[in-house]
Amino acid sequence: MDVSERPRELLVSGHANVDRFLSVARFPPADRTVPLTGHRAELGGTAVNIARAASRFGVATGLVSFVGEEFPPAFEARLVKAGIDLRGFVRVPGSSTPTCFIVEDRRRVQRTFIDQGPMGDLAGTVLPGEWLREYSWLHLTTGDPEFQLRLGQKARDLGLRVAADPAQEIRYRWDRPHLRRLLALSEVLFGNRDEIAFMGRLLGGTGGATLLREVPLVVRTEGRGGATAFTRVGQAHVPAVRARVNGSAVGAGDAFRGGFYAGFFAGRPLRECLAAGVRSSTRWIEDPA
Repeated sequence: MDVSERPRELLVSGHANVDRFLSVARFPPADRTVPLTGHRAELGGTAVNIARAASRFGVATGLVSFVGEEFPPAFEARLVKAGIDLRGFVRVPGSSTPTCFIVEDRRRVQRTFIDQGPMGDLAGTVLPGEWLREYSWLHLTTGDPEFQLRLGQKARDLGLRVAADPAQEIRYRWDRPHLRRLLALSEVLFGNRDEIAFMGRLLGGTGGATLLREVPLVVRTEGRGGATAFTRVGQAHVPAVRARVNGSAVGAGDAFRGGFYAGFFAGRPLRECLAAGVRSSTRWIEDPA
């Protein structure tokens, strides 16, 4: 089946989390205690955020993710309501569910801790079946590198195109050999400014120029600086769009990717894809529901 004939557009493989936000006035010094000023639990995770953002704009999206038995049914119901294909969403018996503990002070400085749950080690996990053929693109984000590489190779063998997006896990779950294997499978690499620079150094060079030797398109998010795409024939940049409310930026980079794909699958030029991503990121900050 030719990519253009496939009925579904984007399959995202990565985390589905329970994000537990803990608010404090200030972080305590070592061996001290401070009271919480608030706490809440929200649906999160890189793959979930990307899938939700893309589906907002009509992208036919699916999810590959592994959670524990206690993953809230109400959160799963929200994914169903969004129209996300959950054939690759698996509850693992006896496992905790991936959970991020995000501690934030009144200046919005954050410190994050994660229980990976089953996403910590997917060795021997069976890959999704022949239904992968329905998709045109696979987006590989956070998760067990060996699993992601196995899934990426199967997708390529079935004719899918692959995008790489190791996100913050590039610093503690990926090494140079694994990153080279990931980029060899991929046509697009996503990352923020720090992640792109780190990946360039990991490969023995500096930033985008080094990475373009491995993959033909590098998309870099830059927070308040907007976003830039690098290709082997030039680059494109768009500025940020200021949010109307001062909401949380958690997940905004993932939302950028969802918006970028909406423009991409609509056949828009690269600069317009970046602009769609920036608008999606802003909208997420204003209203992530």
